[in-house]
Amino acid sequence: MRKLTKDQKRDVAALAAKKDADIDFSGIRPVVDWSGAEIGKFYRPEKRPVTIRLDVDVIAWIRADGPGYPTKTNLLLRHAMLHFSQKKLSGHRKTSRVRSKRQMEKREA
Repeated sequence: MRKLTKDQKRDVAALAAKKDADIDFSGIRPVVDWSGAEIGKFYRPEKRPVTIRLDVDVIAWIRADGPGYPTKTNLLLRHAMLHFSQKKLSGHRKTSRVRSKRQMEKREA
């Protein structure tokens, strides 16, 4: 992706400073056909190489679809992360059955 020119950066900064209500969208046609859209074209999160140990059967399952297994692994982990983040936000948390000695003393008092 090419870097923005100074003029483009100035235009973007001026547009970002405006409130949504102040931006005139009348000259822009609404997009109704999204068939040519590309997923991830403009947003690409930073990625880092990692080494993890996985069970052999899990690796076989992930690689069974062929090339692209690192992407599949990332999608599966992202899905799990979002799923568990939603549970945490909604207040659904498992409580630990293991209590410290201090907690037990408080209960008895």
